[in-house]
Amino acid sequence: MRRISSLTRVAVGVASLALAATACGSTSSDAGNGDGDDKNLGLAIAYDIGGKGDQSFNDAAFAGLQKAKDEFGYETADIEPTEGETDADKEQRLASLAKQGYNPVIGVGFAYGPAMEAVAKDYPDTTFGIVDSVVEGDNVASLVFAEEQASYLAGVAAAKATKTNTVGFVGGVDIPLIHKFEAGYKQGVEDTSGGKVKVLSQYLTQTAEEGGFSSPDKGKAAAEGQIEKKADVVYQAAGLSGQGVIEAAAKAKVFAIGVDSDQYKQEALAAYKEYILTSALKDVGGAVYALAKSVEDGKPLAGTQTFDLKVNGVGLSESNPQYAKIAGLKDAVEKAKEGITGGRIKVRTE
Repeated sequence: MRRISSLTRVAVGVASLALAATACGSTSSDAGNGDGDDKNLGLAIAYDIGGKGDQSFNDAAFAGLQKAKDEFGYETADIEPTEGETDADKEQRLASLAKQGYNPVIGVGFAYGPAMEAVAKDYPDTTFGIVDSVVEGDNVASLVFAEEQASYLAGVAAAKATKTNTVGFVGGVDIPLIHKFEAGYKQGVEDTSGGKVKVLSQYLTQTAEEGGFSSPDKGKAAAEGQIEKKADVVYQAAGLSGQGVIEAAAKAKVFAIGVDSDQYKQEALAAYKEYILTSALKDVGGAVYALAKSVEDGKPLAGTQTFDLKVNGVGLSESNPQYAKIAGLKDAVEKAKEGITGGRIKVRTE
């Protein structure tokens, strides 16, 4: 199988992919026939836990789908998850999309791994993509990110912004993927503060089925607990649950750091935007678009596609005017970027 170590710059960079992803709703599709003929209906995505409207991970994927639809003028589909669904349910969803003629078909989230491994080999003429996991297959593109690098930058920002020398991290589910966010963040805080700033960490649940990525109330309670312990900057990597973290921070008039999308710009979070200092960006939309473009160009990507700081696959937002007003913050982040891309700074993943 052809392996590709890093994505070519066909992907739209984080800074340039300024796509609004605020649409909410249930399952949607522009396909009118679904008759399984040879017509390529275009891109289809199957959402992760939390679905469209999370103002974060899934909405970033939807932004990529919308860009592909607008540019290529074809039909698309985006499918919501169901509560308590099994791998068999995911298999059926992916197979149905491929059978109808969508290409590529993308599973948004590592939870689609087993289902994609089972389905992709049955539809060799369809390109499949999976976000945040690696699945072997000649017709599968694994879209993975250097989350730890963006999180390191978030840690630099937190260390510069804190006045109490205590900051927080709230992870949605206690899994290796989210450990990458925590590890990078802690390292960024430590390197910037010389160990003077304390990081409080909490995971909401042990499994996704318990609602770690889909329970704003859990996120709010966790953030409130950290704020009571003097955390005045709280970074969340918790999907839909992160909205609760942001709400708690805003009500306490301390800073939150968003994740995946530029959450300062999200309409649903507008009431709290003053307190969203920055967001650790993950260009899921760019990855989705890049795979769709490769199929449209007749040269479908396959193998592991890595989005890191060098290709603008991850980054840190600067939308909040307060970002530029905090002494030394912007310069420290730029220096950290140079250190990471130049190889001087090796960011931990665990």
